[in-house]
Amino acid sequence: MKKRALFSRDEMLEMNIKTLKERGVNVDDIAEIAHMQQSKWSDDISMKDCVGSVEKILSLRDTFHLLQLGAEIDRLTEENLIREPIRQILHEDLGMFGIDELFGLELAGLYGTIGKTNFGDIDVNKPLIVARLNSDGKGTKAMCHTFLDDIVGAIAAAASTRVAQMTNEREALKDPTYQEIKLDFDL
Repeated sequence: MKKRALFSRDEMLEMNIKTLKERGVNVDDIAEIAHMQQSKWSDDISMKDCVGSVEKILSLRDTFHLLQLGAEIDRLTEENLIREPIRQILHEDLGMFGIDELFGLELAGLYGTIGKTNFGDIDVNKPLIVARLNSDGKGTKAMCHTFLDDIVGAIAAAASTRVAQMTNEREALKDPTYQEIKLDFDL
């Protein structure tokens, strides 16, 4: 059987969900952060929109590459298959390392400056599943979530931003001067 390098959005979504589950994370965990972040600004944010946004983000090729690579680096670190000194730096999630945050910023940046700002909020405050991943991946524990905590936070930030864009789009459509223009555009 020939090995593949290209996958459809449905396949990437499925593989990303599987990888997250293997690492102890599910879509609802991420959607909960997006919901918490956006519900500060609007009372009518639905969990359904947040879950749908997380799934949309998980189907993107850039997300696929970042999530799969980050999870694999974390796994290899856990299994001591990365050479020193980088293995210890990764295992300790050394604060001055910063490459994991670059993964997060790149992913959140798919949704512009606001996506990056939302990621910064999540990275600093570490809500919910991000806090657990960060805690479980530090210290003498065998687990490593150096990349995963930032990637999960970035997915939540991007989903949060997408939900805000959807909310703004719904409001714009209520304007009586709105004139529909058909575009092949998908948030």
